[in-house]
Amino acid sequence: MGVRHELVRYWQEHFDWRAQERAINAFAHFRATVGGLGIHFIHQRGTEPAPLPLIITHGWPGSFVELLKIAPLLSDPARYDGDARDAFDVVIPSLPGYGFSDRPRERGMHPFRIADLWAELMAELGYQRFGAQGGDWGSSVATCLGFAHADAVVGIHLNDLPGSYAPYLGPGARELSGAEQDFLQERERWLQTEGGYGQIQRIKPQTLADGLNDSPAGLAAWIVEKFRAWSDCNGDVERRFTKDELLTNIAIYWFTETIGSSARLYDEGRQRPLQFGHGERIQVPCGLARLPKEAPMPPREWVERCYNLQRWAELPRGHFAAMGEPELLAQDLRAFFRPLR
Repeated sequence: MGVRHELVRYWQEHFDWRAQERAINAFAHFRATVGGLGIHFIHQRGTEPAPLPLIITHGWPGSFVELLKIAPLLSDPARYDGDARDAFDVVIPSLPGYGFSDRPRERGMHPFRIADLWAELMAELGYQRFGAQGGDWGSSVATCLGFAHADAVVGIHLNDLPGSYAPYLGPGARELSGAEQDFLQERERWLQTEGGYGQIQRIKPQTLADGLNDSPAGLAAWIVEKFRAWSDCNGDVERRFTKDELLTNIAIYWFTETIGSSARLYDEGRQRPLQFGHGERIQVPCGLARLPKEAPMPPREWVERCYNLQRWAELPRGHFAAMGEPELLAQDLRAFFRPLR
């Protein structure tokens, strides 16, 4: 029996959604109207008198449940062999069109616009200065926060680099290094072999949604294939994630019927990519945790063209870092933000 058939059978016969619901509801959930849109978020307050506010953004095919393991590690580090002075107030929103956030009715909900919403949300929560973290689409949103809201952002931490990131390479730019040239070639190979999902989500998201909204088995296959391909599981996805973890994330998409609205973010990102002009940079400090299965991953000099890179960490394993390796990611986050408090 294939892994997807086995997973669907487990979903039918053994998966206990109510148990997962209770675990999810152990966190403090809220909804706020931000920029005219209803945004769902979790607010996990830190244990120290002055915790650093931190907004963490998930990606696709993740959801807010992807980030639940890391929230207590950051809000109460003393419970997990950490220094209590490293505590954070953790804010975990659901991207527009994902989970329990509203679906955008108008065009223009790209990462720059989402960053504006997050800045507004943090201000409404009373945070004048805060950090931002993310992977996948979350790295795009964190980058946009650092670029467009530098007055409010103390630093950004990424566990991958935005796929649309393109530094200025015109007249006056430094020549590409050998490592950068190799990276660009590898990126093109990756797009040819692994990038088909992104192409269809960019140009035909509704066609995809019509099929996946009708088939829970199809939805599970579409999502789990990425967890298998992008994690260091050597082909066995359950080496990294349990059936319950995978199905809880899938169930969020299924119950809310948001696979189509989530895919539309790919089209929005295509319309407003992270392309920088001559002299444009993200000035706030940046930390990057490089994961071995994060492909294609650029060399440091490619990142430094536009990011104020202050920390470059080579983590030994992981993708979907907050879900698969929350302790490693939490340690790196604490180390990066410690001098910025």
